[in-house]
Amino acid sequence: QVQLVESGGGLVQAGESLRLSCAASGSIFRIRTLGWYRQAPGKQRELVATITSTGSTNYADSVKGRFTISRDNAKNTVYLQMNSLKPEDTAVYYCRARTYASETYWGQGTQVTVSS
Repeated sequence: QVQLVESGGGLVQAGESLRLSCAASGSIFRIRTLGWYRQAPGKQRELVATITSTGSTNYADSVKGRFTISRDNAKNTVYLQMNSLKPEDTAVYYCRARTYASETYWGQGTQVTVSS
């Protein structure tokens, strides 16, 4: 089992920044990929960014150049630095862990609201 706890959400104005954190615990040695997804009201959950155990990253086109995902393996934590936030970035942001056995774990989510 893997447990994920997100933090760092909040209310900001357009153009400002936020950093989300996701702390993993449990069977962390099984984690291959960590990622951030988001879900806006009335929309499906979508990928924001992922990072593998070797540091390879992948971003949604909508956040490229503005968001940066990073991973601190010593702290078992993944971060999402979000710059130049836009109102359309408003959503609940979820941390996701994918294990080498293709199991998926989700955090409880953290709300990010960007006002115009």
